[in-house]
Amino acid sequence: MAWLTLRNPARLNAVRLEMWEAIPGALAPLATDPDVRVVVLRGHGEDAFASGADISEFQERRSDPKQAAAYEEVTARAFEALVHFEKPLVAMIHGVCIGGGLAIAASADMRIAAEDARLALPPARLGIGYHMSGVERIVSIVGTSAASEIFFTARQYTAPEALRIGLVNQVVPKADLQAFAEKYASGIAANAPLTLRAAKRAIRETQRDAASRDHEAVRRLIAACFSSQDYAEGVRAFLEKRAPRFRGA
Repeated sequence: MAWLTLRNPARLNAVRLEMWEAIPGALAPLATDPDVRVVVLRGHGEDAFASGADISEFQERRSDPKQAAAYEEVTARAFEALVHFEKPLVAMIHGVCIGGGLAIAASADMRIAAEDARLALPPARLGIGYHMSGVERIVSIVGTSAASEIFFTARQYTAPEALRIGLVNQVVPKADLQAFAEKYASGIAANAPLTLRAAKRAIRETQRDAASRDHEAVRRLIAACFSSQDYAEGVRAFLEKRAPRFRGA
């Protein structure tokens, strides 16, 4: 298990351009490290996952359409790296998780929230056009009606409200969040890595148009599971009534 931390404590971990730029490079070695089976995303400290993109730099970084387009290209690469990361990603959310922070959390496969979490997408209060891929991601998580409410009202959701609409998977007391996230991620990491990879790819393909789904890629990943040592180990462990010891091969 590895941790990826958003760190800008002076601004409640607001995501600066340099942070967006760093995300693909931070994920790349984790993708190839066989000892890393799950990555947990979190914000530095105890007050915020991330309060959004750092608006204080917008006048300098996004002052005209050309700069705004360049900025969007950087954030698009960050989101692409998150969404296409082949290993399970879990977002551990405490405190504020707003705007770009929620977009990052939504790019994870699962979200665990502390009871104090507050989540919102406020582009309607900033006059910002929200990118299509981000809208698609929110719709895929909560459905069209709840997504419409999130975007149209721009209001903050409490953790229980977010759980009710499916925006988060689990809500736990803040004091228990770290321990719960570690146990949750460790449980995932104990499962067969090749199976998780195949399942994640299949889940991702279901979000594409039926005509453009890469069924062959999914079939290859499934075949790799059945020809793996982990498959033999899983069967042996079941017959021997013990916990399996998967190696990812």
